[in-house]
Amino acid sequence: MQETRQNRISRLLQKELSLIFQSQTRMMHGVMVSVTRVKISPDLSVCTAYLSIFPSDKGEELLTNIQTNEKTIRYELGTRVRNQLRIIPELRFFIDDSLDYIEHIDELLKK
Repeated sequence: MQETRQNRISRLLQKELSLIFQSQTRMMHGVMVSVTRVKISPDLSVCTAYLSIFPSDKGEELLTNIQTNEKTIRYELGTRVRNQLRIIPELRFFIDDSLDYIEHIDELLKK
């Protein structure tokens, strides 16, 4: 039962985080941030979000910017999901580089 609740909350957080990033990156032309996967701890206190950033050469720069603004992102998330969650989880962000890895494998296979 707990796992079902975790899945529902992680889907909710993924949707809301993607909407937050979509509205924030609208101002930055040529940059796209998407939330590929969200994991939440069993006690619902820590949320780990994996981000796919396009173009990938700006990934590290944007990730440090996102991590410095983590408190404002958490506040924005809290205002959006305050009716569904009692405690807003602590946010952790990581780069999801699976698309770059797939592209690298495709290049190796073509050779």
